[in-house]
Amino acid sequence: MGQVTSLPFETIPAPCLGRVVADSEDRIAWLRARSQGITATDAAKLSTPRSIQSAAWDKLNGTSFGGNSYTEHGRAREPVIAAWVQENYGIAPSSQLFHAAENRIHLATPDGLGIRDTGKVELAEIKTTNKPFKTIPRNYLRQIFWQQYVLGAERTLFVWEPHVNFVPTHDEPLTRWVDRDDSEIDDLIGKVDQMVAILRRQTAAARRREDYGPAALHL
Repeated sequence: MGQVTSLPFETIPAPCLGRVVADSEDRIAWLRARSQGITATDAAKLSTPRSIQSAAWDKLNGTSFGGNSYTEHGRAREPVIAAWVQENYGIAPSSQLFHAAENRIHLATPDGLGIRDTGKVELAEIKTTNKPFKTIPRNYLRQIFWQQYVLGAERTLFVWEPHVNFVPTHDEPLTRWVDRDDSEIDDLIGKVDQMVAILRRQTAAARRREDYGPAALHL
């Protein structure tokens, strides 16, 4: 296996590095850019025709969920876990939003980005959970496959930290490599195409009524 290289990115010849749209360090610009495309968070929801309709509604209207104690715990732990990933796997924390080479509205912000000396891309996806699992949940896999597609990644290190009452149950996070799966990616792209078609129809109808909101996609 080739050596994994982390920052600085400017010395690394990886095509995805020329497709940065925004950085979450500028949260307003990052949120605005995310609202104008389909992100890995959106793609993770797409499992059934009904879920595609629901995800499109959320994209246009927003969601009332503003977080809870579990999401706050995850936000607090993520930089700690990300530092552990960088130290042990050479995959650096990432805050940048990328677009796919094939479609500029296909977007992803991976938790970690590492590039081998061969130029091959590896990602990290970090989760905290109070629900132990033996296999990676499907919604997480959809998120991972979408990120791999957008950045052209070979594989992703899925990293999760189980906790009980917000106290980690292991000395170190748990990890599992997820290889790129082009059949899963093709299926996701098809579902995203359906979602975008719904968004275009609903946005066009709203424009005719002149009541479309700020989250409406300009596709």
